[in-house]
Amino acid sequence: MAFQSVTSLEKPVPHLSLADWNARVGRLRTVADARRAEAFALRHSARSLRNETRIESEWANYETNEALRDRIDELNSWRSIISKTFDRIELEIKLLQDEKILTERELDALAGPISVISEVLTMRDSRLGSEMTYDEPDNEIKNELMVLENNQRLLADRCQKAWEKLTRLEEIRYKIGMEIENKVEAVELDFLQLALDRYSSSLSYKPDPLRNPQSSCSYDAWLSHVKHMKQLAEDELADTSSIREALFACREKARNMLHAQEDRAEHTIRKRIFETQRARNELEWQKLKMKDEMDSAVCEIKTLEDALNDKSDSLKLAETRLENRAQRSGMELCMDRAHDLLCQEVEKLREIRRVLKQKIDDARANFNALSDHAQAIDVDLENKQHALMTDIRALDLRTRLRGGEYGIKLKNPNDQMNRNIVLTRMEDEIPLA
Repeated sequence: MAFQSVTSLEKPVPHLSLADWNARVGRLRTVADARRAEAFALRHSARSLRNETRIESEWANYETNEALRDRIDELNSWRSIISKTFDRIELEIKLLQDEKILTERELDALAGPISVISEVLTMRDSRLGSEMTYDEPDNEIKNELMVLENNQRLLADRCQKAWEKLTRLEEIRYKIGMEIENKVEAVELDFLQLALDRYSSSLSYKPDPLRNPQSSCSYDAWLSHVKHMKQLAEDELADTSSIREALFACREKARNMLHAQEDRAEHTIRKRIFETQRARNELEWQKLKMKDEMDSAVCEIKTLEDALNDKSDSLKLAETRLENRAQRSGMELCMDRAHDLLCQEVEKLREIRRVLKQKIDDARANFNALSDHAQAIDVDLENKQHALMTDIRALDLRTRLRGGEYGIKLKNPNDQMNRNIVLTRMEDEIPLA
């Protein structure tokens, strides 16, 4: 049989022994087991990391959303509080402006009474002679003018304080309005941030998102600022109602004081009219009596002159008798009893004539005094009549104080005058217009 053989050629590389080969296989198995264990551990840790990071990111987003919602609620709450304060400021500004306008209108209305008082004073200054007196109506009218001037100063001061308060309130209103606008803008911005999620299309990386923006402040500073603005508004609103009440009280007090002084002034003018009328009536009665007395004096003077003329004839008779008896002759020219009686008659008649002349002179002097006094009474009557008409016209001028915006409107301005005339029973004494 034929044998066949194969020529074997070995690679020129080192060959391992079986033990080395088994060792290598064991090492590879060990390394593979270690790599699989590491891969399992990596997969497990990766899965745990994914779960943890997902949970942490979701919770972080949830907490952020809740923080945004809380912030929105807080902003809305403060906006509501400040909005109520803003509404109160708006209401107070409107009410204070209305009160200020009414007070300014009241102040402007004082120009009318002041002009009337000036006309009344000018009218009463036109009195003549002894009627130019510092009487009670003068004092009351001047007191009324002082009341008007004091009312002007008081109302002007109140208007100035109200204007200053309005200025501060408008400044606070502007600041509160800016706070409300900022909070509305912040709420809208936070709502937009709350509406974003990780699937939104406008997301991108930012260069420095963790920076603190310029002009930013801490939460405590923001809260203090908001509380300060609220307290500032409350402080300004605290005395606004008192200022409005002061304006109202000032107007009413000024009006009441003026009306009371007007009543006193008109009462004194009517009283003065009554006194002037009574004095005029008294002087007219005195003038009538003086006229009667002057007529009697004229008659008496004429009677005395007739008596003087009569005594002149008697004196002529007695003197003629004496002169004729002086023509006797001789011893018959004696101083007999007839001569003595004729001398006594002449002396008596001369004394009677002297007394009668003295009485006539006295009567004429009395008549002249009566005439002068009657003329003085006429002048005083004219002055009193002029003063009476002046006071009546002054009283008519004052009816403008009872009309218009400032005064009390009367259906008939002469009603009070007529009422006083009836009460004082002067119907028959005051001349008809």
